[in-house]
Amino acid sequence: MSPFRSESKSRKSPLTSPYHADRFIPSANGSNVALQEYKFASGYNEENEKANANRSSAALKFQDTLAKELFNGDTVHSKVLKFKRKPKQPKQNHVNTLRVLYSANREAKRVHRKRRYISTHPERILDAPEILDDYYINVLDWSKKNVLGVGLGNTVYLWNASTQEISTLVENESEENAVTSLRWMRDGTHIAVGTTEKTVQIWDVERQRLIRTMEGHYARIGALSWNNHVLSSGSRDSMIINHDVRVASHSINCFSSHTEEICGLTWSPDGTQLASGGNDNKCFIWEMSSRPNQPRWEINDHKAAVKALAWSPFQRNLLATGAGTADRNIRFYNTSNRELVRAVPTNSQVCSLQWSRSSRELISAHGFSQNQITLWEYPHMSRTAELTGHTARVLHTALSPDGSYLCSAAADETLQFWRVFDPEKKKKPSKHREKRRLLAPGIR
Repeated sequence: MSPFRSESKSRKSPLTSPYHADRFIPSANGSNVALQEYKFASGYNEENEKANANRSSAALKFQDTLAKELFNGDTVHSKVLKFKRKPKQPKQNHVNTLRVLYSANREAKRVHRKRRYISTHPERILDAPEILDDYYINVLDWSKKNVLGVGLGNTVYLWNASTQEISTLVENESEENAVTSLRWMRDGTHIAVGTTEKTVQIWDVERQRLIRTMEGHYARIGALSWNNHVLSSGSRDSMIINHDVRVASHSINCFSSHTEEICGLTWSPDGTQLASGGNDNKCFIWEMSSRPNQPRWEINDHKAAVKALAWSPFQRNLLATGAGTADRNIRFYNTSNRELVRAVPTNSQVCSLQWSRSSRELISAHGFSQNQITLWEYPHMSRTAELTGHTARVLHTALSPDGSYLCSAAADETLQFWRVFDPEKKKKPSKHREKRRLLAPGIR
C-alpha cells in the first residue's frame, strides 16, 4: 500500500441513520405524528390561514398555546416533514460539566469607552485688561485651593473659583514695573511673583502680606517653578537661580548655559530634573547638583524660542516641548536615554502645553496663525477637539485643581474657561507624607 494513501473508513448510509435523512427525502422518525394527523384531518393549509388572519390577536395566541401543549412544543405553522430529529431534552436536574470549557474559549466582549462631549464654546469668559501680549512671560497659574492668579500690567489679581470673588494681591507702585511671571507654591498658601525690576516676591495669600523679596538677577524675570521649598527663577539675563526660601541666604546655585532670555521653566513631578527653554532655541535638562555650565542634556532640535514645557504625569522622564512661529512643532523627549521620541507638526506657534491628569491626553495652546487650543490623544497624537474661542494668540493656560477645567489667557484680553478632561481621582495621602508636611519648615 502506498504510504501517501490512507485507508478509507466505511461511512454509514444516511438512510440507515436513526437521526438523519437524505438531503431530498425527509426522515419519518423526526416528524411529529400528532401534528400530521391534525393537519390532514382538519384540511389545514396556508390559504385558509391567510383568510383567517383578521382574527383577534387573543384568538391566535390561544391557538398557538394550545398547539404547543398538544404537539410537544410545535405550533400549527411547523413543518410536517423534517430532515433532522430534535435533540432530546436534558433531565430536570442535569448539570452540563463542559459548559465552562466551551465558554472559556469565547472572546471577551470589547468594552467600548464612551467618548466624552467637549464643548467648543467656553463655559465662562472673564475680562483681562492690560494683559501683556508677550510670548516670553508667564502670568497665569491655578492653585491647589482653587484660586486663579493672573498678572495684568503691574497688578496681580486673584479669582476664587469656588466663591467667584475677585481680589487684588499685588499692585506695584510704578506702572512700568510689570508682573512678568507668577507661580503658586504646591500647597496653595503662597505665591511667587517675578517683576520687570529684577526681583522675586513671595506673598502669603491668606494674610495678604509680602513675606520677602529676593534679588540676584540683572533683568526681568519671565519664568518661575517650585520644587518643594526651592524656587527656580529664569530671567532675561539668561541665568537660572535656585532659591531656598527657608533660609536668609536664599541663593543655592545658578545655571548659566543659555545665551538668551529664558521663557520656559518647569521641574519634573518627582523633583529630580529641571527643564528650561530659552530664546536661543535651546532646551536644557538640569539636576539640582548640576554645575553652572554643565547641564545633564542639551537639546538643539528647535528652530525658535522654546517656551512650552510639560512633564508627563504618567510616564517618568517624558517631556513635551513646544516652540515659536519658526518651529511650530510639539516634540516628545525621553530624558533618561536622551532620545527624541516623536515630533508632531501643528502649523501654529506653540505657546503652552498641559498634560491631562486623568487620561493620556495633551492640550496645546497656539498663536499665529490659528490661535486655537488643540486636544491630542497620546501617543497617536490624533486631534480630539479644536477650541477656537480666542481671536488672538493664546499665551497662557492653567488647569484647575481637579484637572477638569482649562483656563486660557490670550492677547484678546480675555480669560476663557473650558471643560476638557474628566476630574482627577483623589488619592488618600499617606501618614508619612502628612507627617513630613507638618514638620516642614516654613518660609522666612
